[in-house]
Amino acid sequence: MTSARFLKYKQDMKKTINDQIEIFEKAIKGSEDKKYVLRLYVAGATPRSTQSIINIKNICEERLKGRYELEVIDIYQQPGLAKGEQIIAAPTLVKKLPPPLRKFIGNLADVERILVGLDLKPKDEVKPEPDKK
Repeated sequence: MTSARFLKYKQDMKKTINDQIEIFEKAIKGSEDKKYVLRLYVAGATPRSTQSIINIKNICEERLKGRYELEVIDIYQQPGLAKGEQIIAAPTLVKKLPPPLRKFIGNLADVERILVGLDLKPKDEVKPEPDKK
């Protein structure tokens, strides 16, 4: 390899590395700006449905203020939407964005589990529950 070709190769590699660093830095910065798109499927105005709405709104306001879109869907009023999402129980929270898609079934009272599932808290920070006998 001639010295001119080597210098060209070296410049190209430096540009590639710098481009990769820039992409990585944008990804890190972008993770703080991710918009969450959530759908909560409920079955009427039951106490369990009401509690799940309160729970997810509290989580969103505390952890995602200004970065979320929450749509509450009553499966009795819009059964086609529930069927399209393959909802088999209510309440069910569906995280559409950011990927990956995730589903949470229940009243969303286990905040730690929801935070981990929404990628708002690392899994290793969650304390294991004591064994129930």
